[in-house]
Amino acid sequence: MAGGNGAAARLLLYFAGLLIVPLLVAGDDPYRFFTWTVTYGDIYPLGVKQQGILINNQFPGPQIEAVTNDNLIINVFNKLNEPFLLSWSGLQQRRNSFEDGVAGTTCPIPPGANFTYIMQAKDQIGTYYYFPSLAFHKAAGGFGGIRVLSRPQIPVPFPPPAADYTALIGDWYRANHTDLRYVLDSGKALGFPDGLLINGRGPNGYTFTVQPGKTYRFRITNVGLATSLNIRFQGHTMKLVEVEGSHTMQTTYSSLDVHLGQSYSVLLTADQPAFDYAIVVSTRFTTRILSTTAVLHYANSAGKAPGPLPGGPTIQIDWWNLTASGPRPNPQGSYHYGLVPVTRTIRLANSAPTINGKQRYAVNSVSYVSPDTPLKVADYYKIGGVFSVGTIADNPSYGGAYLQTSVMGASYRDYVEIVFENSEDVVQSWHIDGYAFWVVGMDGGKWSAASRQGYNLRDGVSRYTVQVYPRSWTAIYMPLDNVGMWNVRSESWARQYLGQQFYLRVWTPSTSLRDEFPIPKNALLCGRAAGRRTRPL
Repeated sequence: MAGGNGAAARLLLYFAGLLIVPLLVAGDDPYRFFTWTVTYGDIYPLGVKQQGILINNQFPGPQIEAVTNDNLIINVFNKLNEPFLLSWSGLQQRRNSFEDGVAGTTCPIPPGANFTYIMQAKDQIGTYYYFPSLAFHKAAGGFGGIRVLSRPQIPVPFPPPAADYTALIGDWYRANHTDLRYVLDSGKALGFPDGLLINGRGPNGYTFTVQPGKTYRFRITNVGLATSLNIRFQGHTMKLVEVEGSHTMQTTYSSLDVHLGQSYSVLLTADQPAFDYAIVVSTRFTTRILSTTAVLHYANSAGKAPGPLPGGPTIQIDWWNLTASGPRPNPQGSYHYGLVPVTRTIRLANSAPTINGKQRYAVNSVSYVSPDTPLKVADYYKIGGVFSVGTIADNPSYGGAYLQTSVMGASYRDYVEIVFENSEDVVQSWHIDGYAFWVVGMDGGKWSAASRQGYNLRDGVSRYTVQVYPRSWTAIYMPLDNVGMWNVRSESWARQYLGQQFYLRVWTPSTSLRDEFPIPKNALLCGRAAGRRTRPL
């Protein structure tokens, strides 16, 4: 990884045949280059041998470290025996959904081939992660952390920490991802996970070392497949300072819920006697409770800390503090989201139907099926028969569920209210690619227009992933300021795999590069677009 001169980098990429167009990346902003090789390899996260997905022989994969507006050039070589894609959770692709790395926007990398992602961390700071988006590969690894720092001249609302640590937490199955995929393809639900991991390791398998008296930043992401998690540090408290790109009111917690796909930053001060303390992670909203630990090791430790491990919540709901403000060091930091008139309300209800005798999951009664050509590629080349806009309704009908390539149309610069409605007994977690949104309300029971009276329209937090508690609802406000084809999905990965997702087509008649970039010159073309040419050099 290295930064480089903008002009030299453009020249290098031109001769490599990879550059999109000079307008798509800012020549004055640094470049960071990554070369990743994706392979299978033996891993033993829960003490048994499994087939894992490694990036540069690492599980989890390498950390991406960048600064606001950096250009990221990531060349991915697929050495697996099947197609592969990486997606970037929360790292917005402004005007460029072709680089989003999900099946609806990007052709997969064939076995033995490579693809270079060309992206920019435009106007972003914060904690995100990447993951493999196809074929239930996420159950084998292939994920890693993304850290985007503020530019040096931009003030951060807390002193620089002594170190910046990443904690990727998640549930895990002992079965290979191919076996799990077979279960899902057979129309059955996955069983309960077998254990929990912290940075790819089981109980006490990972150690964070701290110096007495110093303060550390921990970036915590739930990269799991099925369960919400709670994290706590024995004998210590956490000060929450960032949520998925938003600085927050600095509230202190003894434990913190991290739902599927969510990312947080907390500050922890090593202000206790010098021992080895347990970092405890356990499942939430599950009848059976799984737990695991990592070690918070004081450099001058006298041994294991005395006393019991800290207990955490299990089933009870700990409602998110909606008054946490979310200023960011970019123009959106002072955006008065509560004063903008809403132009459209979209209500999304999840369900778990059986269709054709098989377990499926649905949104507004539609269970998504992938077409043979990525939606965005078909849209760009105007290939008919791949999808139809409007194949998912704005409101649930609560009728019988069915299979469909579901695409919702939306107009660029509309301002929408989206209400996620959860009538099931399990917590949901929703993510929207390409966008940040303001969480304005959540409550138990059914949503109605009267629920708006309780919205926080003043200082809600802006984020990319939000939970919906059992038999509850969550409401968000979102400006449609990013043209493209964007995935709206459940972060419960079996639900996503079996249809609890759809695509939001944010469209404008404009063909200006200010609104949307054209297809990359190095784009892989597949399905009905195979054999077509991208733009000339």
